[in-house]
Amino acid sequence: MIAPNITTDRVALLEQQIASDRADAAAAAAAAEAKTATAQSAGDNAWVLTSSMLVLLMTGPGLALFYCGLVRKKNVLGTMMQSFAMMAVITLLWFVCGYSLAFAPGNAYIGGLHYAFLHNVGLTPNMNYAPTIPEQTFMIYQLMFAIITPALIAGAFAERMKFSAMMLFSILWALVVYSPMAHMVWGVGGLLNASGSRPCLDFAGGTVVHITSGVSALVTALYLGKRLGYSKESPPPHSMVLCFIGACLLWVGWFGFNAGSALGASALATSAFVNTQFAAAAGAVSWGAAEWLRSGKASALGAISGAVAGLATVTQAAGFVQPYAAVLIGLFAGAFCFFMVVKVKMWLGYDDSLDAFGVHGVGGTIGALLTGVFASRTINPIFGKDAAGNFKLTGLLEGNPAQLMHQFVAAAIGWGLAIVGTLAILFFVDKLVGLRVTEDDELQGLDLSQHGEAGYDWDTSAA
Repeated sequence: MIAPNITTDRVALLEQQIASDRADAAAAAAAAEAKTATAQSAGDNAWVLTSSMLVLLMTGPGLALFYCGLVRKKNVLGTMMQSFAMMAVITLLWFVCGYSLAFAPGNAYIGGLHYAFLHNVGLTPNMNYAPTIPEQTFMIYQLMFAIITPALIAGAFAERMKFSAMMLFSILWALVVYSPMAHMVWGVGGLLNASGSRPCLDFAGGTVVHITSGVSALVTALYLGKRLGYSKESPPPHSMVLCFIGACLLWVGWFGFNAGSALGASALATSAFVNTQFAAAAGAVSWGAAEWLRSGKASALGAISGAVAGLATVTQAAGFVQPYAAVLIGLFAGAFCFFMVVKVKMWLGYDDSLDAFGVHGVGGTIGALLTGVFASRTINPIFGKDAAGNFKLTGLLEGNPAQLMHQFVAAAIGWGLAIVGTLAILFFVDKLVGLRVTEDDELQGLDLSQHGEAGYDWDTSAA
């Protein structure tokens, strides 16, 4: 017969062993979870940093080459300098206060100065924006958007604005228009933030970037007036080769622009990546088809313009819609932007030199509205779940017509802020330093008159 105390001891030992095994299993599970989280964070960080480089690539050399190829050869360096200058000046402005005004806690319209000089912006995640990457990664990614947005406006005043005026205008515009709009749409507590009562669905900047820059471009073109000798037809591009290379770089960089806005290496990034490709292709085909029907030929300039139109229009929708919707968005964008650039600009006679409004302003507005139509909770259940545990409806086609109205309101606010802010800045800069170069400087070209050098040296006598 076994003594009771021996049995009790064995039971106690067995219980201790079970408890120890459970603790070991829990520790192993916790370690595995920590490793998984670390790996996820590392992957997300790598993707967003890569995307940051891709978006910077869009400005220089992408946009710089695309724009400089479209102008006359006497303005090639001046046009490229407008993009390059933004890469330097907006970076420093972002460090001083731009990032803070866009993303720091503030009111419904603009952020405060809590993050000025990147104070409190470190290597730990900001849980309000991107919980798996360092906040400095998020900050540098958003900087690239702030750089390219004012650079896009330069397409409207190409070949006729002083370099000094352009610099001052761009700095003030980034503070008065861009940062407030970014805060309203993306900033915590912003008026149009997706978590608020007036949610604007803007995945990668259709409203923040394209509407504001495109509308501001139109205002600037009207304020400055036409280039010398401009009729209703723009001078032909001096180098379609440079345009073509620039457009291809823009297409590649746009994957960072849209898919990077998922802020992680996730399925949502895949969805945005796929939609970006399909919309660009559809835009190129649509513009080319419209051009072919009009003139019997599909030009290289038309094809690349259509691709950029598709990309600009799908930017807002990239992380919210299914691939079929991206194709439809691209097809509509290519045809409608073609109509705006080829017909409406001719009818109204304004000199939007490189069609910044016709592509970005119009495309961004179309994209804002079509996002409200096609947004799908299957792709991005951004509004969370209802009381029954089901994901809330997102777009019009899912049964949420209110979202289309929210998109319209956000687009209208973007238009209003861009018009009023740009007019005020143009008036101020014009009075302070003057906006437009002299007639002699314009005839000579911006390269020599503003920078004292030429983009091309045709003198071969020294060779």
